[in-house]
Amino acid sequence: MMTDPGRPTTAVERLTRLEGPDLHDLCDATEAAILDGGGFGWLAPPPREIMESYWKGVLLVPERHLFVARLDHTIAGSAQIVHPARNNEAHRLCGWVTTFFIAPWARGHGLAPLTVEALEAAALDAGLKVLNLDVRETQERAIQVYEQAGFVRWGTHPRYAFVDGGWLTGYHYYKDLTASDPVGYETGAPEGALGK
Repeated sequence: MMTDPGRPTTAVERLTRLEGPDLHDLCDATEAAILDGGGFGWLAPPPREIMESYWKGVLLVPERHLFVARLDHTIAGSAQIVHPARNNEAHRLCGWVTTFFIAPWARGHGLAPLTVEALEAAALDAGLKVLNLDVRETQERAIQVYEQAGFVRWGTHPRYAFVDGGWLTGYHYYKDLTASDPVGYETGAPEGALGK
């Protein structure tokens, strides 16, 4: 199969160890996303050593699975699936998506939907049936990606995050990975069943 030499290569993979420039690239992409207002939790990039320690630590937590999006082999974004703790039997089939971002310089190449697809496939392979996530109201593109992928908004949190001296609303989503027709606004959920 031939590839278009003018088109960048894209890929999403689970990262289990840092090799070569991975840590540097991951930190650069994270900083760019934070500066662009991404919902990574930090409002300003922390010192590089703190960010490096964070990413190294993620790889040590058995319940966290780190996925990276690559553009021309360079890490341009990330997402994590957080599995429930082993003693949490009630949530054993539910995972949480967190720290999902694509650096501004890598947007427009389909990496966000590709990342969601990879997360869903990995979740199913791991025996999960539902993925949950939350997002700030200001992250319009992320909301669009989630909703296009079939995530259903079930709740609204009016004091979700404090940014620039004011409260931002947060939206909570879930996706039943086993359902062909998830419950949501479009499918006629009972009035009041979902947050507005």
